[in-house]
Amino acid sequence: MARQKPQSPDAIRDYVAELVAEKIHESVERSSTKTAAAIDRISERAEKASKKATKKAEHLDRIAAHLGALDVWTRVEPAARRPRFTREEIAAAATRIADAEGFGAVSMRRIAGELGAGTMTLYHYVRTKDELLTLVMDAVMGEVVVPDGEMPAPWRDAMLMLADRSRAALQRHPWILDLTDDPAIGPNSVRHFDQSIEAVSSLPITLAEKLDIVSTVDEYVFGYCLQQRTNVQSDDAETDADMVAYVNSLLKTGHYPHLRALADEIGLETAWRQIEAHTRDTTRFIRNLNRLLDGIEAGLPT
Repeated sequence: MARQKPQSPDAIRDYVAELVAEKIHESVERSSTKTAAAIDRISERAEKASKKATKKAEHLDRIAAHLGALDVWTRVEPAARRPRFTREEIAAAATRIADAEGFGAVSMRRIAGELGAGTMTLYHYVRTKDELLTLVMDAVMGEVVVPDGEMPAPWRDAMLMLADRSRAALQRHPWILDLTDDPAIGPNSVRHFDQSIEAVSSLPITLAEKLDIVSTVDEYVFGYCLQQRTNVQSDDAETDADMVAYVNSLLKTGHYPHLRALADEIGLETAWRQIEAHTRDTTRFIRNLNRLLDGIEAGLPT
């Protein structure tokens, strides 16, 4: 509602004072809003900077831990007349525990119990969990390394051998697939990489292209082993029947036309058994690896 124009001098003075007060109040409100927004922006930037700094610090900590773990290879073992244990024995004990219960169950205390030693004794040989993981992983990589003189000369045969040895090691020690930390490299890891380069050394291609081949095969091996571990379960007829019934209920919605056609052609139960059999077929590892190598070979210079 519009204000009435004041008539008397006092009323005019009050009117002006009220207008001035309103303008000051509006100005203060606008300033407060801008200040609050500025504070929010500053707080947001500070939070982002803090997160970035924390992430960088964690990254530096991991690098430091890796560099520290490398010391396990260069540090002289306890200078006793005859060391009670070797690092290989400690790694073997840790591997046995991990194979039975997963790497999460591995601790210096458990290893000490496995070896019949005091826990503090082992810290003379292995100082941190990173060092222990480095030793264990390098022991596993020792199973992948091809013995001297046994590496085939043809590049495909060499890649097939390395891939199959890697697959066998991963399936003997499936807990490796659960590790989120990348352990520091050891002698056997470097030897495996050296042999991988040796396998493709005869190819007339660049180093980047050779590394493409090596990494592609490695990724196939890890993917196959992860899929086998995740999806291949023990035979359970009751579970299979439940799954067939569930899939059949989905087919009735009409949203799966290709599965519907397959079920109409050979029957859903028959199709399910064939799919299960294919998943469990271990011969497909080499069969499909050869298909992968066929594609790589087709792209090589003639």
